[in-house]
Amino acid sequence: MSVMGILAAAAVVGVTGIFVGLFLGAAGIKFKVEVDEKEEAVLAALPGNNCGGCGYAGCSGLAAAIAKGEALVNACPVGGEAVGSKIAAIMGVEAGTSRRMTAFVACMGDCEKAKQDYDYCGAEDCRMAGFVPGGGPKSCGSGCLGFGTCVAACPFDAVHIENGVAVVDREACKACGKCVAVCPKHLISLIPYDAKYAVACSSTDKGPVTMKACQTGCIGCGICAKNCPEQAVAVADFHASIDQDKCSGCGACAEKCPKKCVKKF
Repeated sequence: MSVMGILAAAAVVGVTGIFVGLFLGAAGIKFKVEVDEKEEAVLAALPGNNCGGCGYAGCSGLAAAIAKGEALVNACPVGGEAVGSKIAAIMGVEAGTSRRMTAFVACMGDCEKAKQDYDYCGAEDCRMAGFVPGGGPKSCGSGCLGFGTCVAACPFDAVHIENGVAVVDREACKACGKCVAVCPKHLISLIPYDAKYAVACSSTDKGPVTMKACQTGCIGCGICAKNCPEQAVAVADFHASIDQDKCSGCGACAEKCPKKCVKKF
């Protein structure tokens, strides 16, 4: 190749490079996406677990909502008050108060207390086992199946199976709600961390039916409600429940319960 040919090729490449560079520079200016500095700061303050417990699609979704004023600054259940205070400072608002929550499994029907109708040999997944006759091998159709679907769903290693029943580690729980959503028996709910007592049973069967299925099942006798000085206990559909906003933690319900299904924390 001649020298002139080499120079011509180099010139073409150079001109092409300059044109492409100018084009990309102009496109970058024209299509530049404005970044909300507050949103970026809020995102940096969030824990980054992307658990969805706030109701948004990950931490970036929550950060965008907070920056737009569509979500509370303390909406992250994982970060709690500490993260809420940081975000409040970024947004220039008051953090307010938030009540720490924790997951609670309303069942104490372990391998000794709950009866089984048959041996289950299928997939060890609560969602699958729920489709077999009786909703699972346990005589109580409302009881914890104990296969650990909630354990697998928890991103914080806060749920474990102990003697056939799911148990929540209250200190490790961040109240993200993933275990609540995945439980096919709807046994898990979020209750205040400072709750003193809760009814650890979800059965709505009549008393005689419950007693045949589980030694510690709620029979809906109403003794707990009658002895509560704060009227915090109510019985409906043969099942007792405690209003945590009214409960004073006196323990009368747990003391009087004949089936000992009111759990103390």
